[in-house]
Amino acid sequence: GHASPTVVGNRIFLATADEQREVQSVLCYDRDQGRQLWKADVHTGGLERKGHQKSSQVSATVASDGERVFVNFLHEGAIYTTALDFKGKQLWQSKVSDFVVHQGFGSSPAVYESLVLVSTDNKAGGLVAALDRRDGQIVWQQSRPHLPNYTSPVVLRVAGRDQLLVAGCDHISSFNPLSGEQLWEIAGSTTECVGSIVTDGDLVFAS
Repeated sequence: GHASPTVVGNRIFLATADEQREVQSVLCYDRDQGRQLWKADVHTGGLERKGHQKSSQVSATVASDGERVFVNFLHEGAIYTTALDFKGKQLWQSKVSDFVVHQGFGSSPAVYESLVLVSTDNKAGGLVAALDRRDGQIVWQQSRPHLPNYTSPVVLRVAGRDQLLVAGCDHISSFNPLSGEQLWEIAGSTTECVGSIVTDGDLVFAS
């Protein structure tokens, strides 16, 4: 997979997939010794074989709030977010939206206060959604254009307030991360984006 490792204290978490066995998993390693502590299988079967040949079954990086690990997987035509504890036990799993593959899926979850933020842009019309970290219930959701896109949602402090920013689908969009209210949106960027937005606190930069 193309997911990046996530380090929390003395633990390293990494999402992976065994394409032959069709298993999508999260691995946990000891940071000091490199020893694998556990492997949690999240999905079995249902791998999507369409998409770009250079994509992977695991392109989304896991997020953590220091107590739980959150991971996004494309499984059986839909995007699911799953929470595990630090021993690999599944706490909850929520279907966020259906997903039609164009190139693949690559959007990572983001943790903000009591929420896990997920975006599922795709040709069938995806969502930007906030899930409760404790139980996976959807707190709010905003519909997105019927266009493919791969960027992850990011929360940045811009113009004196926290803003949830998403690039792609021919726009740069800003939302209130707690309520989902759209703060502003401008035409820009392009349809299919990959890179995440950054800021200097005053200006927002998207490539």
